Amino acid sequence: MTYRSIRDPAQARLLGLVVVLFVSYLCVAIPMPVVPVYVTGRLGLGNAWAGLGVGIAFLSTIVMRGYAGHLSDRRGAKAAVGRGLAFYAGGALVSLVAGLLTQAPLTGFVVLVAGRLLLGLGESLVGVGVIAWGIGLVGSARSGTVLALVGAAIYGALAVGGPIGLVLFDRLGFVGAMAVSTLLPCLGLLAILAMTGVAPHPHAERPSFLSVMGRIWGYGLIVCLQGIGFAAIGSFFVLYFLHRHWSHAGLGFMAFGGGFVLVRLLFGHLPDRFGGLPVAIGSLAIEALGQFLIWGAHGPILALAGACLTGLGCSMIFPAMGREVVHLVQPHLRGTAMGGFTAFQDLAYGLTGPLAGLFADRAGYSGVFLIGGIAAAAGFLIAQAR
Repeated sequence: MTYRSIRDPAQARLLGLVVVLFVSYLCVAIPMPVVPVYVTGRLGLGNAWAGLGVGIAFLSTIVMRGYAGHLSDRRGAKAAVGRGLAFYAGGALVSLVAGLLTQAPLTGFVVLVAGRLLLGLGESLVGVGVIAWGIGLVGSARSGTVLALVGAAIYGALAVGGPIGLVLFDRLGFVGAMAVSTLLPCLGLLAILAMTGVAPHPHAERPSFLSVMGRIWGYGLIVCLQGIGFAAIGSFFVLYFLHRHWSHAGLGFMAFGGGFVLVRLLFGHLPDRFGGLPVAIGSLAIEALGQFLIWGAHGPILALAGACLTGLGCSMIFPAMGREVVHLVQPHLRGTAMGGFTAFQDLAYGLTGPLAGLFADRAGYSGVFLIGGIAAAAGFLIAQAR
């Protein structure tokens, strides 16, 4: 980012929005490695339950994506983000209550799921709202850059939030980790009060949500297949390391997130310059390589290298395909289109956890990453054919 671009008022507001997103998204990142360890360790439940505890948050976002896009288009992106941050705080607070119920594991898990559902509802509103807000600030010609910055904030939060979550869990317990997660979106709510929103389109004529989905589903499918690799790391990388008796499990999130953010910051302009499909094709090949490397790793260094490669590969697929989606629809439908588009990623994140958990119970944790590699390779072939 150049000094000249920072002096641009719209660009400066975009950067401020990205900072708010980073801080707030830590409430999603901190529980990612903590929930599986808590469910399998403190509650004594199996891997499928652990995967469900992580994945249910992403499944719940699907329910709200259409509403989030509709709210963003009609009431304004700022309204969507504000409601989403409130759901973030509520979800973390309910999860905190679950941490007090270790003597009743099933009850504790049910309460945890309720908190994760609320967190997922917040994710839907915040994700769609921030993207629509950012594109409204700087224009559709820089939509790829907006998506790259938004992703850098999200996965940057994941990179540092994972290790932070494990440290908090070790020193303060699950309740302490959830208390910190409750505070962060409250700070985000305070920050956006003074920020300028973008004009909504309350009276524009709109086709049905299914009609919009019909235009974008091909790009969404590619993002769905890409998301399986990330979900595998988010749900099972720590458990994979613990099962192998390897140290530094939290570094997997840092390796993934570091690779992800590095590519976003250095090459976030590529979709706007060269188009989305060429960028996605190269990225999917790298992600597949990273997943296969984790699958076949005989030591922690190779597994961490695979996590880093997965992050490098995953990084540009969403903004590359999102750029194509933005250019398929009129301005007053961007929120709706991005809501439908991101639902494909939610589907990958939501289903991978519980299904891969069942698979891990039968075939071991390494097989989960084999599935992630096959999914990325399938996305590569689909992108090549478009």
